[in-house]
Formats: sequence, structure tokens, C-alpha cells
Amino acid sequence: MSRTPHDPELAHRLSRRNVLGVAAGATAAALLGMGPAAAAGTDRGKGRPVLPPGRLGIQLYSLRDKVSTLGFAPVFAELEKYGYDEIELAGYTQGSAGPITLAQLRRLAKDHGLNPIGSHVNYYSSDPKAYSFATSLTQVMDDAQALGLKHIGTASGPFRYGSTVDGWKRAAEDFNTYGAAARERGMKFYQHNHAEEFSFATDKPGVRLYDVLLAETDPGLVYLEMDIYWAYAGQFRFGRRADGTPAPFDPLKYVLDQPERYPLFHVKDGIKDNTARDGYRMTDVGDGDIDYKKFLSAVTRHSRRGRTYHHWQAEHDNPAESFAFARKSSEHLHSLREGRCGD
Repeated sequence: MSRTPHDPELAHRLSRRNVLGVAAGATAAALLGMGPAAAAGTDRGKGRPVLPPGRLGIQLYSLRDKVSTLGFAPVFAELEKYGYDEIELAGYTQGSAGPITLAQLRRLAKDHGLNPIGSHVNYYSSDPKAYSFATSLTQVMDDAQALGLKHIGTASGPFRYGSTVDGWKRAAEDFNTYGAAARERGMKFYQHNHAEEFSFATDKPGVRLYDVLLAETDPGLVYLEMDIYWAYAGQFRFGRRADGTPAPFDPLKYVLDQPERYPLFHVKDGIKDNTARDGYRMTDVGDGDIDYKKFLSAVTRHSRRGRTYHHWQAEHDNPAESFAFARKSSEHLHSLREGRCGD
């Protein structure tokens, strides 16, 4: 089964950052009935693809409107057509049209060549009967194992005990516990960031909370899924301490310092806008100013485990049209290629 897009419309949806050579190849491919990503692969002068084979996924939260109205089967069929390899779940029903069991969901994904690679579950809840790591750890792990997941994580920030250093140390202890439970099942526990993880401790304004999380969690138990957009938003919002002194950081450097702690990424784009709260306005992947060619290339070069260790999940929190977003994201990421001389 080919894992490259086959929709001729993709040939006309290349982003504003794609080079003219790739655009020309995509046009020729459309005339030949090939996907533009396949055309890029025929041009040896463009070097190897930046996107590792078999590692393009999508966070299904971006397609929640389609799942809730159409059901999983039509959505998975579209994702297969667009050249996706993996899916990351955001709940196991997402308001799906019609009931579905975990076994059915796993089989449906497999039937469309999609590997369920991870899932987001709430960290904690005040309701003791709620579905979260803190209140129903065994059930969370049972469900993840039933789906055949290799990763199970949370998009909740470690703010359960507040924004102090000690509060985050307590949260880190929780995460270590969940990581140990995941490892016993052959999985990896991970935490997905938003911008606020890069803020400073309320009791120690010189300490960045994300650094506390990294230092206090066991690297063999707790992994990270960097949401690249939110990390750059954090860079913009928290590049200075409360007293105004500079405190710059580079999201990419965090990854390059410990590339094996980041098995998963959210590939989310933004147009730079210094008047916006986060410094960016979210947009479809390839239409913004985040240099994904540089980011993906650097991460895969620095990983000791090779090009197929990391998983890249396209996402947009509120796309104007979710299928169009999925098509464009796949096309853009498949079109990125490293120059023969590493440029």
C-alpha cells in the first residue's frame, strides 16, 4: 500500500514556502496521476525526504468535527488517501456517530493502514470516578494496551499542586508512577506541553517550570511530546522573567539535548505576530513561519536511534476545514527534502 498522497488537488495546495522545483514536480505528477509527494521522491537533486518514512501521524482532535458527524471509518479513509501512517487519539469515541468498541477502533485503524501510536488522557480529576491517570490508572493502561498503543500520555499541565517548585516536584512523582505503570505494559508515558509549562515558578521566579519537570522525572519512565507551536509560543511569552531580565530559550535545543526523551511531536504551525498573546496566529502546517525542514532535520540527525525513532503528528486546534488541513499538512511535510549538501 502506498503511503504517499494520491489526491490531485494536493498538487495545487503547496505552501508558500515550497520551492519552485517541488511545485513543478508536483504539477507534472498530477498530469501523470501521481501524488506530488511521490514526484518529489523522483527528483534525486532534491536529496532525501526530511520526513522519515512511516512516521507521519495526525492528532484526531483536529478532526473531531468530522469524527462526530461522519464516524471514524470515513475519517480514516480520508487519512489513508492523504498518506498518513499513524493516528494519535483524543479519547476513544470523540462523539463518534454510532458506538464503537476499542477492538473495533483498533481493527478499523489497521484496515486503513493507520497505526494508533498514542492517546491523550486527563492527568487528574476531582471526581474519583473520572477517567484519568490519577483516578483510574489501571483502566487507562488496560485500554491503551487493548488498542496496541506504544505510548500513553496526557496533555494536562503538571499544575495539580500549583505553580511552585515543590508543587511540580510532586507532579513529577505522579508522572514517575504513571511511567512505571506504562513501562510494565511495554508502553511509554508522555506529557504534552502547552505554552504555560515554560513559565516560571511562583515561589522562585528564576526557575522555569519545564526545567523542574525535566529534572525531577526519571528519563527512563517519563517522556515528552513537544507541541512545537506551543513551545515557540512559550518562547515568546516567557523569554523574560517577571523582573524583565532576559531568559531566552530555544525549543529545538531542549530536544537536541535529550532527543530520546521526545518520541512524539505535534507539528503545528503559526504565522508570526508580535501583537498576539502567543506571538503567533495558528495556521495550517506549511502556511506559517515555523521552519519544519530545519526542525525535523535537526532532530533526526541528532537521534542515536535513527530516523524512525520519532513520530510527527500534524495538528491544528481549530482548522477552518479539517479535511483540507489534513491534506495540506501531509502534502507540505512530504514535500520537504534535504539538499544533497545538507543545505
